[in-house]
Amino acid sequence: MSEIKKVVLAYSGGLDTSVILKWLQETYRCEVITFTADIGQAEDLEPARAKAEALGVKSIYIEDLREEFARDFVFPMFRANAIYEGEYLLGTSIARPLIAKRLVEIAHSSGADAISHGATGKGNDQVRFELGAYALMPGVKIIAPWREWDLMSREKLLAYAERHSIPIEKKRGKKSPYSMDANLLHISYEGVVLEDPWAEPEEDMWLWTVPPEKAPDKPTTIELDYSQGDIVAVDGEAMSPAQAMTRLNQLGAENGIGRTDIVENRYVGMKSRGCYETPGGAIMLRAHRAIESITLDREVAHLKDELMPRYASLIYNGYWWSPERKLLQELIDASQMPVNGTVRLKLYKGNVMVVGRKSDDSLFDQNIATFEEDAGAYNQKDAEGFIKLHALRLRIAAGKGRR
Repeated sequence: MSEIKKVVLAYSGGLDTSVILKWLQETYRCEVITFTADIGQAEDLEPARAKAEALGVKSIYIEDLREEFARDFVFPMFRANAIYEGEYLLGTSIARPLIAKRLVEIAHSSGADAISHGATGKGNDQVRFELGAYALMPGVKIIAPWREWDLMSREKLLAYAERHSIPIEKKRGKKSPYSMDANLLHISYEGVVLEDPWAEPEEDMWLWTVPPEKAPDKPTTIELDYSQGDIVAVDGEAMSPAQAMTRLNQLGAENGIGRTDIVENRYVGMKSRGCYETPGGAIMLRAHRAIESITLDREVAHLKDELMPRYASLIYNGYWWSPERKLLQELIDASQMPVNGTVRLKLYKGNVMVVGRKSDDSLFDQNIATFEEDAGAYNQKDAEGFIKLHALRLRIAAGKGRR
């Protein structure tokens, strides 16, 4: 422990990381640098600065990373239509590689020996932070207090905070029992009542979205413009990635879109029940698949769909910085060159409905697809030989009595 002179801590200012800050100072007798990222959690981060200063921290980093998060992490992921186990839009997973990146960059620039995080030994985040850190700074030392200390309950954390005069806000009124994580893509909820997969979430748990049954009775129609697979405008207004996500979150939340309640398989081996609100992400996924449906070649689209579960698992399990994810990303990004155009959607009581799509790069040929006369654009007699050739192996097997 005496070898650690300086450590960079991923610091939120909450109970856990405030206790960790003091614990690092006390246990490792080292200087602690705090890093707090604004990735769209919609919180005032200045209290985190004040707490760090009160605990004697001299180097405090508070950074607005919303645009980088949206542009370099969320948008590339949505080019792949990534979704884990059919339901999870990877809102927490995709934020961790960015935080890991900045932790090691600060460690490099400050001459720190180690980084530290507040992820527990039961979850995925410890894996995501640490795989990212090792990929970017192979010799870095990592301190994970939840794997070292004996403060294994909220009561013990509060007692430690009181003993060391660590300022912790006491919320008035009803106490939120949930463990929550928020960023520009989503907000997640875990713990207490949700640990029973049969128990229905309390309605007042949801912080972003209105209940679908209380959403407006009139649908909201929007148009999204795409360039090379990325949203570049909402309703004709040019927007940056973070601006577009903010706008879609607002529209989705107002229309009760993006709630999910799932049991997922964590990388560490256990099943975990969580609830998520991803209003903008739900719209983005549906719209991106719609613009791809008219601009991508059939086999390219199908190949992307075959690769997507592997890509999603790589992100979920913490391998964003791995060579295989980077290789897949190059293939995915190359496929997006013709993914340009406009998608029109209706948002209504929890539903995202595609009602139009157009593109100058469209492969949809109305002259061929029509049910009316096609003026010779497609010879229907060609289908007879096509079918017989594809039926050949089936006919041979049937002739041998194999059915």
